[in-house]
Amino acid sequence: MALLIAIALFAAQALNFAIAIRDRAQYRLAQATRPAITRIVDALERERAGGRPLAPDRGRVRRVAVNPIPPGLERRNEVAEELRGQLNELGIRVGRIDTGIRATSDDENRGRRRPGSVLVIAIEQPGNGWLTINAPWIRADRKLVAALVFQTLILYVVILLPVMWIVRRISKPLRSLAGAARDFQPGDGATPLEERGPSDVRAVIAAYNALSLRVNAMLDEKDRMLGAIGHDLRTPLAALRVRIESVEEDDDRNRMADTIDEMNRTLDDILSLARLGRPSEPPTDVDLSALIDAVVDDFRELDHEVDFEEAPRLKMHLRPSLMRRAIRNLLENAVKYGGGAQVRLLPGERTVAIEVADRGPGIPSDKLAAVFAPFTRLETSRNRETGGIGLGLALARAIVNDAGGDIALANREGGGLTATISLPRG
Repeated sequence: MALLIAIALFAAQALNFAIAIRDRAQYRLAQATRPAITRIVDALERERAGGRPLAPDRGRVRRVAVNPIPPGLERRNEVAEELRGQLNELGIRVGRIDTGIRATSDDENRGRRRPGSVLVIAIEQPGNGWLTINAPWIRADRKLVAALVFQTLILYVVILLPVMWIVRRISKPLRSLAGAARDFQPGDGATPLEERGPSDVRAVIAAYNALSLRVNAMLDEKDRMLGAIGHDLRTPLAALRVRIESVEEDDDRNRMADTIDEMNRTLDDILSLARLGRPSEPPTDVDLSALIDAVVDDFRELDHEVDFEEAPRLKMHLRPSLMRRAIRNLLENAVKYGGGAQVRLLPGERTVAIEVADRGPGIPSDKLAAVFAPFTRLETSRNRETGGIGLGLALARAIVNDAGGDIALANREGGGLTATISLPRG
């Protein structure tokens, strides 16, 4: 805003300067031509009335045989054009009109503070020589330029400085508000913003503070509700788990136990996804290579074919339990649909990539983005052999996004799928 006002002031002063220069030029032209025309007309009328003829060596208006202006003087064509126009209006027929500017002589400078300039005017009368007269000539006035520059500086001081103060008074609290809104984390215990600035800005800050309180209150209520739901659902599941021990048939008992385990995993996924916006685990510095290796070992202990290429130690600042959950979800998909997985850690200058590749059936290209939506499954039978309820990839992406990264899926040449977690370094 201050810059726009400064530009507008500069443009206005430039226009004012141009108008002042034009008016000054018109004034200088009038000062040079009007008295000269008056004296020439008066001298010609006296001469026609029988008065003393114009001489080459006396009087303001003189008559000479040839053009008295030497070639080296500065010409002023606008003066010549103005003189010709005025003489034509008066009905005086003339030939050439020449002008030249010379410096004043010593005699002419007497009584002056500094040397000036004289405009020499020569008007040809066909067959009757040349009329010549001297007129004062005002050079470009430096005082005018200095006055305009000083006026511009005064305007900038009087107008721009208060505007900059007002803009700063408005923008500073707005920048604080923008930063608080950008960095807002539910439940982080941040103190309310100070309400300062003009009344409208204070009203916006107050509305933001009230909104943040309402959001935190709603999330607190959601957490309490999720805790109650988790407790109320886990209690009957635990009771069922105890009761199935009385089932004598091993196959039936095992199937029931698997069903209860799947319900517990599903409940964990739903609660984890719902609570992800307010994780209780703080970010810490962890060795990402060791974290991946530990998750891979868990799958190897279950006799799954999961390979991990050895990678150097790489310290990252993240939430380790959640990141393990994201990598485990990707490995579960790879093992479930491809029978195994190959895991690689690829450090880069700005990002770190974790690749989980399998040799399963892959995913149609038009479905690669859709599978990240919660409760989305490409296989719709929803039995235990083909997977859960479609929260694994959604939860993994939410965890990675919370860490500032992203997950991308791509079909492999020769069949299979590659899931790539990209995390920022730093």
